[in-house]
Amino acid sequence: MITKPPHDSTPPQNPTVPETAFCGDLRSKSFFMLDALPAQESDFLDPSGNCWCYHTQQAIGPDGALAAPQACVPGRGCYRSALAEPT
Repeated sequence: MITKPPHDSTPPQNPTVPETAFCGDLRSKSFFMLDALPAQESDFLDPSGNCWCYHTQQAIGPDGALAAPQACVPGRGCYRSALAEPT
């Protein structure tokens, strides 16, 4: 009789997620009109220049700094790649 090994219920390890140009939690009115990941600051900025953080819903990120395309980049403590699982 052939027996199957017990099912391993541990989730697979996540591979390293590539960095994107901007944090995946940065939002603006223009962001919602895109059909691809934003690649440059102008993808976020409309004439109002208003951006906000998805987590705080304000122009200030969770670290207390400005939420803007020039600030929400790799290296910032609260940065999350747009290709990573949402938190």
